Amino acid sequence: MKFIVSSNQLLKQLQALGGVINNSNTLPILDNFLFELKSDRLTLTASDLETSMSSSITVESDSSGTIALPARLLLDTLKTFPEQPLTFMVLENNTVEISANNGKYALAYVPGDEFPKAVNLKDPSKTVIVADILATAINSTLFASGNDDLRPVMSGVFFQFSTESLTFVATDAHKLVKYTRSDLKADATAEFIMPRKALQILKVILQGSEEKISIEYNETNAQFIFGATSLSCRLIEGKYPNYEAVIPKENPNVMTISREPFLNSLRRVSIFSNKTTHQIRLKMAGAELNISAEDFDFSNKAEERLNCQYQGDDLQIGFNSRFIIEMLSNLTVEEVSLAMSLPNRAGIITPIDGTDEGENITMLVMPVMLNE
Repeated sequence: MKFIVSSNQLLKQLQALGGVINNSNTLPILDNFLFELKSDRLTLTASDLETSMSSSITVESDSSGTIALPARLLLDTLKTFPEQPLTFMVLENNTVEISANNGKYALAYVPGDEFPKAVNLKDPSKTVIVADILATAINSTLFASGNDDLRPVMSGVFFQFSTESLTFVATDAHKLVKYTRSDLKADATAEFIMPRKALQILKVILQGSEEKISIEYNETNAQFIFGATSLSCRLIEGKYPNYEAVIPKENPNVMTISREPFLNSLRRVSIFSNKTTHQIRLKMAGAELNISAEDFDFSNKAEERLNCQYQGDDLQIGFNSRFIIEMLSNLTVEEVSLAMSLPNRAGIITPIDGTDEGENITMLVMPVMLNE
């Protein structure tokens, strides 16, 4: 088995796959990349049993074979090379020799047949979407997912596909984000919960790509296929909470405000809030928003006033500043609205401008009891 490959091209592919490999694996074989060569086509694979990712590149070769090479050692070596052709040659003593412009390097390999096989989806449903739209959907929701081991269903993103729209939802019970595309649809209704790790890998490699991505899914697994790359993962089992039930429908008190000044004020004022609760107070009256925070333990307090458009009754409401800051940071729009009903009901943040046609983002944040 012998092939010649561009060092930069190989490094780029392996770095994308490297996100799949865990720092500590139960099976030693999972610390390796799988190399499968069929004449001039080299397929590279990484897996942690739950998530598996493969991509193919063209190389110079007329041989075939399957080997597994140590991921960390290979990545560390490739990062040091300037762009050049590298020759990989399998030797008889279970080692692979890499020949570069001015050196040779030998590393031990493991037979490729020990590497776990990727799941083959039986009778999958299929939806096709532009890669960048999927990356935006993941980016808009993933930060709101939980990390409570006792509630695994809330640690991922809920994909809700219908013949009318595609919806993506994430919540940790304190905050919730619902991202909908009414300009896209699936052939049939389907619901599944995608795990965090697979989505983190996808959002990085899909960002800015206009390529079409095919999403195939059944009851237990999902597979994402784009170009010469595919990522498959096991879905999170369980029923997603009825998120629609917690979104208040009647919110007569609505504030419209410039996102960036609002976000900057929150960041400043929250520095003076209690380090445990991170509580900030929003007080709306007329065309003015008063943002304040106080840490009674240390007699620290801060207050800022901002102009806004406000319709509704005068209102004081408390929030955990970290949640609102996180939500506003994940938007790129000029103006947002915050709709509320009562001080003990959730606030709803929505962008006023800057969204695509058919794109809807709803962000819900639970209030906290104000210290009087």
